[in-house]
Parts: sequence; structure tokens; C-alpha cells
Amino acid sequence: MDIKDQKILVVGLARTGVALCRFLVEHGARVTVTDQAPPDDLADYCRDIQGLGVTEDLGLAQPRWQGFDAIVLSPGVPPELPWLMAARTAGLPVVGELEVAAPFIRRPLLAVSGTNGKTTTTTLLGELLTASGKKTLVAGNIGTPVVALLGRQEAADLLVLEVSSFQLDTASRFHPQAAALLNITPDHLDRYPDYDAYIASKASLFRCQGAGDLKVLNADDPAVAGLDRGLSRVYYFSATRPLATGAWLDNDALKVRLADGREEIFPLAHIRLQGRHNLENIMAALLLALDAGADAGACREVLAAFRGLPHRLEWVADLGGVSFYDDSKGTNVGAVATSLAHFDRPVILIAGGRDKDSDFSLVNDLIAARVKALVLLGETRERLAQVWRGLAPAYLADDMAAAVARAWELSRPGEVVLLSPACASFDMYRDYAHRGQDFQNLVRELNHAQ
Repeated sequence: MDIKDQKILVVGLARTGVALCRFLVEHGARVTVTDQAPPDDLADYCRDIQGLGVTEDLGLAQPRWQGFDAIVLSPGVPPELPWLMAARTAGLPVVGELEVAAPFIRRPLLAVSGTNGKTTTTTLLGELLTASGKKTLVAGNIGTPVVALLGRQEAADLLVLEVSSFQLDTASRFHPQAAALLNITPDHLDRYPDYDAYIASKASLFRCQGAGDLKVLNADDPAVAGLDRGLSRVYYFSATRPLATGAWLDNDALKVRLADGREEIFPLAHIRLQGRHNLENIMAALLLALDAGADAGACREVLAAFRGLPHRLEWVADLGGVSFYDDSKGTNVGAVATSLAHFDRPVILIAGGRDKDSDFSLVNDLIAARVKALVLLGETRERLAQVWRGLAPAYLADDMAAAVARAWELSRPGEVVLLSPACASFDMYRDYAHRGQDFQNLVRELNHAQ
């Protein structure tokens, strides 16, 4: 897609939309930005693009797209919207930020995707490389738009990107020299026709790779393990069995063996982040980092200090022998399954929010085996109560304050109160972090009341 002197419509005025407007204007495009939100709700973002010469066409569910040379989508905009399909039928390129950025990337690119764990893995990968003396820029779905860092890449050795399926859907030229796919579990089925389409979206992470490029795949995930087709080099990681090359869990240590014969051992006693899902994330990050030239000693130092990220099975407090954990980032069924499997104590599970057309029955066995009681809130609370009927006593709450109070009332010493919603947050909160912070504040209020 050409940029200079082109009329380009940017769809979605938030953080990525602002970055796109700046990048496109800097490269000579004539830019209009549209967003269905009312202009008053977008005032902060409008201030960010003042003086760029960008035309604003806001508050429209179906904007005027005729007369443009191309349309660029922010990640949260579904490409299947009827007006976008009409534009595509009329011959307009409809692409995303990664597609715009791809021709401008000048440094080796390491990418991480997966249904769960990609932000933790991306963050850890950046720290492993930085500690090894590599000048590394980290961006993508993790928070910083890719186009916002391209102007700084000349001072970097490597780019590390977290990539979502939404971004991959509109990025046919995206080419990471090394990429890890952590796992695939049903998610975002409100955006995809079926699970197979979601798997295909994730697999497109590797579509531009060729000889010499690297795939890192989860050997324990059938949807991922079968993606070793093509000319790329492949490393697997496994928490269940040893491998000829790759990374695996061996009793009390993670072992890594690269194709050149180099072997490294990382004792679990010296790794701060625990839990099988986290060990899988660590193995993927180690394979990408060591293959890119990271120092094993520096990696050990990072792993001894790395605590993980907020709202991802984050311990909040112990009150009267009850442990409270914030897993607000658990916005899909697979994440909840991972979190429940982490505990060998009875769990009072707080769940609910906005549905993404999920099959909540996939965790029925774990609910029956691990959950003492369910406290359900948000738009899906009645549906969850129906799907999980008979597996554990269920209580409905009107808001997070009521949910925390009921969970505390139901809990006993030695048990766990876990917020792991299995749903998006947008029915009640700005995002998962807002939801998690509300939960943490309420737990701390309980603590002060004791």
C-alpha cells in the first residue's frame, strides 16, 4: 500500500489511531479519521492530533468511505463490518497497523502470539534481551503501537512485538524473523465464524516466514503443534516430556537445548514466576532470546527477579487465612482453566462480564473439582449460572463490591477467592485493568476493616 499523497481513512481514534494518524501524515498521506464514538468522548485523542491537518469524521456508525485510496483499521475494529466489506468489494485496500508498518521495519523482528500469556512472555523476552546487552524495543498489542516506535528503531538491535489475532487478520506482509505461538484456546468467537477460523488467524503469524526464520511452538497444544509446516526452523517447548531440541520441564528445572548443541539449565528454585502456564511462557521466551544471542547467565538473573504482570493471577492479600488473587486478565475460558488448575485448595470463583460467544462448559470439570462456590456478576451472570448449574453453589452479585463481600462471607481459612472472569470487562469497566484494580481496592478495604 502506497502512502505518499494517498487519501487514507483511519478507523478508530484511540491510542493506535492517534499513532497511525501521526505516522501517515509524516509520510505524506492526506488523512481522515473516523470513530463511531461521539466527539465529546474522544476529546483527549482529538487534542493529540491537533495541528496535523487530519480531518475528523466522528460519531458515525457508517462513515463516508467513498473517494479514499485505502482504509486503515485500529486493532479493535472488526474487518467484517458491512461498510468495510462494501469498501473491499469496491477495490479499496482495508488493512491494519501491522500492514502499514511492515515495509518500514528495518531491524530483526521477534513476535509473540497466543490466546493466553502473550503479554507476560513479550515483557519477559524484552527483559531477557535487554539484560543481555541487546538494545530492544517492545511494542504491539502490549500497549505501544508499532508505528510509534519505527522512528526509534535505528538505535535498536531488535524489535519485540506482542501480536493479537485481530492485528494478524489485516497484516498480509507481516514478517517476523522469529515468532512464538504459545497456545490456542477458544476466544473471540464473537469475531470469528468458528474455532477453526480463529486457529487459522493465529497460524497466520508464520505466513511470511521462510528458510532461516524460526518458529517456537507449544508441543503440548494440538492446535499449535501441527503448525510446523514450511521452511522455517522449529523449536518446541513442553511441560510434559523431554525433547531432542527445544525447551522442556525436567523435574526441578527447565532445560534448553539448541540446534547447535548448546544446553542450558534453569533451576525452578531460582525462578520467581511459578505455575505450569508461566513455565511455558518462560520456555518460549528463553528459546526466542537464546536463539537471538541472549546470555544465559543474564537470563537466569532476570528469571530470579521477574514477578509477572498485574492482573494475571496476581496475589492481592491474605485475610484471615483466605488468599485473594486478581486474574482480571482471564477474559476467556482457557485462561480461567489455567488459573483454576493452579490451586489445590477450594476456590470461591468470581466470574462474569461481557460474553465473547464463549463455550463456558469447557471448564465444567474444573468447576466441579476445584470450585467451592461461584459468585457471578455482569451481563453473563444468568448464563453462567445456567451453564454451571449443579457444579457448585452459585450466587449472583450486582457489582464487584457485592461480589467481593459475598465471596468473603463464603470463604474459610485455607481457601482462595479468585477473580477470573472468563469474560470481557466492557459491560462494567473501561478494561480488564480497571476491573482488576476495583477488585484489589475492595479487598484492601476488607483488610482495613478487619
